[in-house]
Amino acid sequence: MNYRAFKEQNISEIGLGTWQLGSADWGVVNEEEAFSILKTYTDAGGNFIDTADVYGMGISESLIGRFLKTIDHDVFVATKLGRRQDSPNGWPQNFSYDLMRQHIESSLEKLGMSSLFLEQLHCIPTEEMRSGKVFDHLRKFKEEGLIQYWGASVETAEEALICMEQEGLASLQIIFNLFRQHIAEEVFTKAREKNIAIIVRVPLASGLLTGKFNEQTTFAGKDHRNYNANGESFNAGETFSGIEFSKGVQLARQIGALLPDERMAQWALRWILDHPEITTVIPGASKISQVISNVNASGLPALTQETHQQLRALYDDQIKELIRGHY
Repeated sequence: MNYRAFKEQNISEIGLGTWQLGSADWGVVNEEEAFSILKTYTDAGGNFIDTADVYGMGISESLIGRFLKTIDHDVFVATKLGRRQDSPNGWPQNFSYDLMRQHIESSLEKLGMSSLFLEQLHCIPTEEMRSGKVFDHLRKFKEEGLIQYWGASVETAEEALICMEQEGLASLQIIFNLFRQHIAEEVFTKAREKNIAIIVRVPLASGLLTGKFNEQTTFAGKDHRNYNANGESFNAGETFSGIEFSKGVQLARQIGALLPDERMAQWALRWILDHPEITTVIPGASKISQVISNVNASGLPALTQETHQQLRALYDDQIKELIRGHY
């Protein structure tokens, strides 16, 4: 495992996304399976885990908290807040100081921590970012010792630019993959200038960039790849990166033909890591084999400049125009 700088810490360039461990939007992952996934990841040298308070409404955070009690080495956990709907003032009115503090304290309790390594805004409304009040709250939470760093998970380049104007922003979490390449030009240079970490989510386009799906692949009713395939429940970009599924299958085959060998998922992650502005990429995993595959991407050599150029040409010519949802 290779590591990259996140402020004063070194974190693994392959992180672990844990939306799946909430057992709500990807199918059920029981506790034994979840612990095996987490252990496989940390045994391989992984030390950065990303979660959120709404992943299974606390299930993911609680599993991580129980797992951390079984190991004796440091793991940096990032969580997110802002999308809970379980109170009278729930989404999209989650952004008062008092309510945000309640949600942070809830995450601390579930994770078994006294201070969060990284708290992130979870794709909150753009107007809330523009107002700036949420950032004032986060700065205060840091002063109070509830959090060590704060950042934002965003949907659009516009939101990323809004956030980067805020003093103290440590990280941006964005969608960036072979189906979503253009954001590099809009965001990366400024992030580098301001020493803001880039955390990449949806790196494999909800599995499309593994090359394992075909046009007949189906998903369970409670899997977001079923109920949000066309953006019916939330931004289409969070599912298949906004590409219509059958078209995405065809494009994935074209991408695979440009890669060095059949290890498509690993090369798709390697492509992301070839961008030096990236701090870490957080693919999820619901199986141990997926963890191993993801971690192994850290050891691959960089793709050639020719391959990068071919992949970008395919994106510009055939993919970008097909992206749905806001970005």
